[in-house]
Amino acid sequence: MGAPFPSFITTLPGVWQGGAWAQAQAHAPALATGHALLDAQLPGGGWPLGSMSELLLAPHARHEWTLVLPALSALLAAKPGRAVLVAPPLEPFMPALQAAGVPVQRVCSVRPAGPGAKMAADMAAAWACEQALACRDVCAVLAWLPQVGTPSLRRLQLAAARHRQLLWVVRPERARQQASPAPLRLWLQAQGDMLLVHIFKRRGLPLAHPVAVPARGPLLAATLQAQAQRRQQAQAAAWGMSARTPQEVSDALACLALAAH
Repeated sequence: MGAPFPSFITTLPGVWQGGAWAQAQAHAPALATGHALLDAQLPGGGWPLGSMSELLLAPHARHEWTLVLPALSALLAAKPGRAVLVAPPLEPFMPALQAAGVPVQRVCSVRPAGPGAKMAADMAAAWACEQALACRDVCAVLAWLPQVGTPSLRRLQLAAARHRQLLWVVRPERARQQASPAPLRLWLQAQGDMLLVHIFKRRGLPLAHPVAVPARGPLLAATLQAQAQRRQQAQAAAWGMSARTPQEVSDALACLALAAH
């Protein structure tokens, strides 16, 4: 039998063994996600700080905000700095972010202009993401990089580790078949009112079953319920007016106009 490996081999940074779950839980710096069931399954109890977290979604899905908003709000409330959104596919709805507790004046959206090809545009976005991670005024980066290559992902992982930043990268679900340097990879699937979070890569053992979290946060759910109630009230009011005389309808509309003022 040959000599055993030197002890330092098992303690190299970034080298994890399958049974190292307890050690990962104890020593990995993290920020709580705001979803208790998910935190219980993540090393350190939340989003890893100083490393990249990948969120893999189906085409046209927008579930990333469900997961990142609670942590983003808590982070910006706890420390100074800005959050940078790199190449978002849609313009962020700032009133919704504000309602979720995110100070929108500290959110910066960056849309790098690529030469034309989608791959080139993603390379430009990855470069902008790397520059944001190196900025002292930035405390979190959320980037949408559907076509980014492995070398760029490796650079982003190294930049997040070097600058101890919080980094989320959103990619299509087909990328789960590809290797990635991200220490944490989550595949998100909508199922009714729930969002199934598959943790197929983490520091430690992979998780056999998905974690279910609400697909809508309590604030969004309350907003949608209030909108539905207002719609029902408007429909009931319109139905009631249709049974009245023209003069009664005119009087009712006048009362509504006064109430609006």
